[in-house]
Amino acid sequence: MVRRLWRLPARLGTRRSRGCDDVNTTTGEIGRVLHHLDSTALPADQLLVRCNNRRTTRCPACAEVYRRDTFHLITAGLRGGKGTPEQVAAHPRVFATFTAPGFGPVHNRRTDGRPCRCGTHHDQDDDALGTPLDPDTYDYEAAVLWNAHAGQLWRRLSTYLRREVAKRAGLSQRRFREHARVSFAKVAEYQKRGAVHFHAVIRIDGPAAETPRPRLGQRPNSSPTPSGALPARSASTARSSTAAPTPSPSATNSMSAPSAPPTSTVARN
Repeated sequence: MVRRLWRLPARLGTRRSRGCDDVNTTTGEIGRVLHHLDSTALPADQLLVRCNNRRTTRCPACAEVYRRDTFHLITAGLRGGKGTPEQVAAHPRVFATFTAPGFGPVHNRRTDGRPCRCGTHHDQDDDALGTPLDPDTYDYEAAVLWNAHAGQLWRRLSTYLRREVAKRAGLSQRRFREHARVSFAKVAEYQKRGAVHFHAVIRIDGPAAETPRPRLGQRPNSSPTPSGALPARSASTARSSTAAPTPSPSATNSMSAPSAPPTSTVARN
């Protein structure tokens, strides 16, 4: 396998090249060859490139790059930096974890030092962790449906969360956009039992990028209030009362393959 790097003529992508004599009619390469690389001179006769897989079990190196990128992304959303204004550190925000319901007892490591229900103190790397204690009674169908619909459940949560926050603020959804907007960053990952769960940072910002804080509790054209933030009661109530329904086996006729966590998403209203 041979790789070549060459220089393309200016504006080649927008108009036809004129007066270019450095055309290899055999390979189609255009321009003067700047560097020639023969993979036979490389270890294992292969040119190694990044696979960009985010799972540690598949590629630890690429997964570590993804983990560090996600860390900086979340950190910038909490305290500013990397193009995000530092004022976001004063915005109302919540770190929330959304976990799947129980589908049956599984082998686990208790935090109080007591053994598992099976009577064993499992090691952290024990392969039995997360497996059902009684496979005959474990609800495998509901677990598969949860993973298959995890993306749809999150979409519904983000929709109803915005509705609930606007309701608690005493505003319609259209009026709410004049005062504030809801931004979030989430990461989906598998638990030991194989169920998808989400970690999310949910932040309430002003109605526009140049607005430092949400203007809830005041009219759009009035002067800012001393706090200028969403009331704590509204945020906590919306967080506790907003939920997405769990899909039941009878609610669907087919089961699609679940997506492959972990993934991260950043969105704003």
